[in-house]
Amino acid sequence: MARGRPAHPDVLTPAEWRIVHAVRHGMTNREIARRRGISLDAVKFHIDNALGKLGLENRAALRKWHGAPIESAVSRKGASMTTTTSKLGRIGQIARHVTDVSKAVAWYRDVFGLTHLYTFPSPEGDLAFFDCGGTRLFLSRRRQDSPGEQNVLYFSVPDIDVAYDDLQARGVEFISAPHMIHRHQDGTEEWMAFFKDPDGQVLSILSQVKS
Repeated sequence: MARGRPAHPDVLTPAEWRIVHAVRHGMTNREIARRRGISLDAVKFHIDNALGKLGLENRAALRKWHGAPIESAVSRKGASMTTTTSKLGRIGQIARHVTDVSKAVAWYRDVFGLTHLYTFPSPEGDLAFFDCGGTRLFLSRRRQDSPGEQNVLYFSVPDIDVAYDDLQARGVEFISAPHMIHRHQDGTEEWMAFFKDPDGQVLSILSQVKS
């Protein structure tokens, strides 16, 4: 009788998917280890396993590999999208780097008067979100090793896979394939894919998918 863990029905295990999403989001192994609370060796192990299973040569290929977990909302037929058109929509999110997230939250909430949506703890510092009349403002701490970090515009799309394919066909060069960055308590998934404009400014398409 065979021993060990039973075969997983998906191409990757849940742990491997979490690491692959992080790699496609542009995180380093050290950042992934801190975020996931695991060792660097564990991160490398999962990446090596994913590369082998997917037949990919390196990390760069993994960042651009287009795939989704079978249990994800984007993989299920009949998934309910939060928008109904197939073209680029409004700016759904703006990311802004600050020196002190707590002070920024107090200012944007108490002085500027924006509605505070939620704050997530992170090993790299809290991640805070505000509502700006339907556009989400995302605040995170500026990394000391990246003082010139850019603010990012996230364009809402109804179907991230359709938008990704359409934009690629029109000549947009993506930095990463669509990947899930967060799953809310109600099951709504946040999917993103990053690309650059001619001046090298980072942009993203963003889709919220309800299971």
